[in-house]
Amino acid sequence: MQKKLLPLGINFMPCDNPANIPFENESFDMIINRHGSFNAEELYRLLKKGGIFVTEQVGEENDRDLVERVLPDTEKPFPHLNLKEQKAVFEDAGFHILEGEEAFRPIKFYDIGAFVWFAHVIEWEFSGFSVDRCFEQLLEMHKMIESRGEIEGTIHRYLIVAKK
Repeated sequence: MQKKLLPLGINFMPCDNPANIPFENESFDMIINRHGSFNAEELYRLLKKGGIFVTEQVGEENDRDLVERVLPDTEKPFPHLNLKEQKAVFEDAGFHILEGEEAFRPIKFYDIGAFVWFAHVIEWEFSGFSVDRCFEQLLEMHKMIESRGEIEGTIHRYLIVAKK
């Protein structure tokens, strides 16, 4: 990515703390974020007057139906990540919301091995998942795949476009 964008004058700077980004006040016309953490007040500081922040984020309900199938009563790892609450965070920081959208879309698995891989990779959502621990639930899901051809869950995303 950097090899393509640096020649176009687009630079990158690592930042581990979204509440303290190492740029001067009002440095940017636009800031774009996809699935990264952010601090609305810090973004407000960094944007020029009329500047735009665009973000697409994973919502708090992401994969919850699948998590509940294998790990009932597991707490949400990121509560409050939804359009309504996050719009309020931006408005409290001084932003005007230009656009806000929320989507709940299907995610499908056609074999249980693919689901097991998925649950291992997204360990923050499937906290405590293991084949041994969830064996009975996985057998039930496998039977569903055999009879229906798939198991389906729901992904949750939201988009905010905010103007300073």
